[in-house]
Amino acid sequence: MSQQHEFLNLYNHNFIRTAVIIPKLKVADPEFNSVETINLLRQAMENKAILAVFPELGISAYSCEDLFHQQTLLDGCLAGFHKILEASRSMPVIGIVGLPLQIDSLLFNCAVVFYRGRLLGITPKTYLPNYREFYELRQFTPADHSLRDTIDLLGQSEIPFGNKLLFQVENQPLLTFNIEICEDVWVPIPPSSFAALAGATVLVNLSASNITVGKADYRRQLVANQSGRCLAAYLYSAAGLGESTTDLAWDGHGMVCENGTMVAESKRFSYEEQIVYGDLDLDRLVQERMRQNSFGQSIHRFRDALQGFRTVRFSVDLPLDEKISLERRYERFPFVPSDPARRDERCREVYEIQVQALVKRFKSTGADKMIIGISGGLDSTQALIVCARAMDVMGLSRFHILAYTMPGFATSQRTLEQARRLIRTVGCTYREIDIRPSCHQMLKDIGHPFHEGQPVYDVTFENVQAGERTSHLFRLANQYGGIVVGTSDLSEMALGWCTYGVGDHMAHYHVNASVPKTLIQYLIRWTALTDQLGPEVSPVLDDILETEISPELVPGDETSGQPVQRTEDIVGPYELQDFTLYYTLRLGYLPAKVAFMAWNAWHDKRISGWPDIPESKQHEYSLHDIKRWLNVFLWRFFKTSQFKRTCVPNSPKVGSGGSLSPRGDWRAPSDGEAVAWLAELERIPD
Repeated sequence: MSQQHEFLNLYNHNFIRTAVIIPKLKVADPEFNSVETINLLRQAMENKAILAVFPELGISAYSCEDLFHQQTLLDGCLAGFHKILEASRSMPVIGIVGLPLQIDSLLFNCAVVFYRGRLLGITPKTYLPNYREFYELRQFTPADHSLRDTIDLLGQSEIPFGNKLLFQVENQPLLTFNIEICEDVWVPIPPSSFAALAGATVLVNLSASNITVGKADYRRQLVANQSGRCLAAYLYSAAGLGESTTDLAWDGHGMVCENGTMVAESKRFSYEEQIVYGDLDLDRLVQERMRQNSFGQSIHRFRDALQGFRTVRFSVDLPLDEKISLERRYERFPFVPSDPARRDERCREVYEIQVQALVKRFKSTGADKMIIGISGGLDSTQALIVCARAMDVMGLSRFHILAYTMPGFATSQRTLEQARRLIRTVGCTYREIDIRPSCHQMLKDIGHPFHEGQPVYDVTFENVQAGERTSHLFRLANQYGGIVVGTSDLSEMALGWCTYGVGDHMAHYHVNASVPKTLIQYLIRWTALTDQLGPEVSPVLDDILETEISPELVPGDETSGQPVQRTEDIVGPYELQDFTLYYTLRLGYLPAKVAFMAWNAWHDKRISGWPDIPESKQHEYSLHDIKRWLNVFLWRFFKTSQFKRTCVPNSPKVGSGGSLSPRGDWRAPSDGEAVAWLAELERIPD
């Protein structure tokens, strides 16, 4: 097995592949249904799934009604399941099927768990519906009526039996699952709620669930919400083609949810059997439970109810010796929805958050003006848009915004003209200050060789310019009774790409500090596409979006019309670094896992999922590229930049992806080390 194949295997990064299976079946024909089950189980195995879930009473069909009281059917189901069990000896996949079982003269609606010919446990249904079209109490007995906690079946003894079973894979302990059956999730407190508190990360539901108009939407809400509340994955398999339509209809609804997110879903009303594959991120579930301390408080509060759970431990043969990429598609831009409708809604909401926050701060200070420096780049453009909308909300003239262009030694004519056009079309008060004379004076005062005519473009040279701009803005705020609105964004704060103190690091109030660069690009694009500030502003915004990202602090040949100094040549591509930022900040993932996910998202243009981005502007990154820029991110984020984040100005938290404010999401020592994170890079093959 090559190192690269091992690395590019989802099971080596705490993912698992699951299969929700909706077979074709025949009512009261266990022989046919068992053969179908074996074939579909084999398909799931061939696609490297480790867990396969079938519908409720899938060996018999759910809609047998009083046929369940026929011994011939019950014996046939047991014989059919025996064939499945024997066939499973050659299949390294955990199977869960629905089976009617007669125990001590009582009939139970059961989910049976098996692996390689071994019966691991049996969970009977807890809540039996007996209303409207359901009459399950006529045939079956609720789980808690049983006096047994083990049974003997098909030559195997002491098989765990009950509705409080946890199944844990010993060689992948993050995979602990619990089973409930159909109605169990429709009750006020589903059994799976307690199972999650007891340690189950994956919740499984074998369902029949006939279809009526509008029911599918409610199912989606029910399953997604249960997975979200329990900080768990939820696998749901409902009966489909072949169930009796004497009085009911069936749509074959299969779902895989993870912490409220729909990972995969079946095509309803299919006339063929279906297997819905869902790659689950077990790390995400464990990390969320660790962070959300109210989950732990719930465990303490309900500890008495959790005492009855039993854990069935077993090992499985994980397919670790080959390349297995994720079938689950991860967004290249986790801060930005790929669906255009959701993206528009997200942009609108981000603006509302930023504007409301700025309005509150502006009113509370008693200020009369907003002071802002405009460079002609992305961040200051976004901040100016927020300022303009805030003035509109307050019913004030946009002339209360004093917008300054402050050209320096490396300011390009393109960005300067863009800044001027932007300010004028937005309708602010326009001022321009050439900072070169004051920069020359400071360079002379400190004895910098540039003042003597030497082209020394070091960090001092750069930061003198950034500092002069900020110093001017603060003194202008004093002069005009205003506040300085900062422009620096979340991506820059993460990478330390800002000038500390008297520089773009500082302001009276930041509006972009928890908005990443990739989202800012789409906010501006949305503003342009929808003419939020008027049709005369939109062309300027389009030009800004086409400009290379640059601090414009180092002079050079400007024949291209673009800035000579390219930020992304130094700190890395923002689209890739924002991907890393999300999974590092939001979920605390290992660097190797972030790299694996990034490779799955970025190694091929064809999987971008962004049809509205021209192909010429879609990028792909090799594993080598990802490792290179991840190294830059880890060094800058964990080693060199925290001291800047420790004292950032006030700013509103915008997204669930996180904030780097020490008063919000992120508290870290300014003198920490990056050694442990950089060591993790060695797991990533070159």
